Amino acid sequence: MDSEELKVRTKAFAHRCVKVGISLPDTDLGRTIRRQLIRSSTSTAANYRAVCLAQSDASFVAKISIVLEECDESWFWLEFAVDEELVERERIVALLQEAKELTAIFAASRRTAERRK
Repeated sequence: MDSEELKVRTKAFAHRCVKVGISLPDTDLGRTIRRQLIRSSTSTAANYRAVCLAQSDASFVAKISIVLEECDESWFWLEFAVDEELVERERIVALLQEAKELTAIFAASRRTAERRK
């Protein structure tokens, strides 16, 4: 998978997370998860674009680390929303899988870049 495909994929991930976030109930917990999920998923996509502009291996590792953390956090908030019964797992099973796959991709990218350093 090349960087352009990952840009599209992370942006689509963010859009899907936003849709889940805005569908959460208007309770204290729902609003908290909504804000956190929208922030972390959009950060995943936006920061991945910055990764693509990294000017050195060290910069790449630093930037991909942020993307990895934000993607994993998005995955956490999706799981937490399910755990708290704010959204049905069946409704977001594909999105949970995408979070898992993206997290694995970014972790592997970081490991590869760290070996190159």
